Amino acid sequence: MNIFKVKINFEAKGHESIELPIAEGESVLDVCLENGIELQHNCGGVCGCSTCHVYVNRGMDNIQEISDKEEDFIDRAVNPRINSRLGCQCVILDGDIEVTLPDQSQFLGH
Repeated sequence: MNIFKVKINFEAKGHESIELPIAEGESVLDVCLENGIELQHNCGGVCGCSTCHVYVNRGMDNIQEISDKEEDFIDRAVNPRINSRLGCQCVILDGDIEVTLPDQSQFLGH
């Protein structure tokens, strides 16, 4: 199993960027939850909502391709951009990745 790096940036004030190991086949959502980083996931991380929305700054080629289902949910996300993905679907295939987590303060609970 290959281990890569994920750099996580935060839009929310008072949070410093952090670099964490991420294993091949692991998602950005998994790494966040394992490391106490709050990333909402109302559907439980099964590509059934848009609350784990992230922006992929670097490494888009290192994650699995976007599905039609994921694209539909991203359209419903808060402030989607061209580099938007769902954290549960950012599964590492090969290489490092850098993401930005949108401010999560607009969500209440899981």
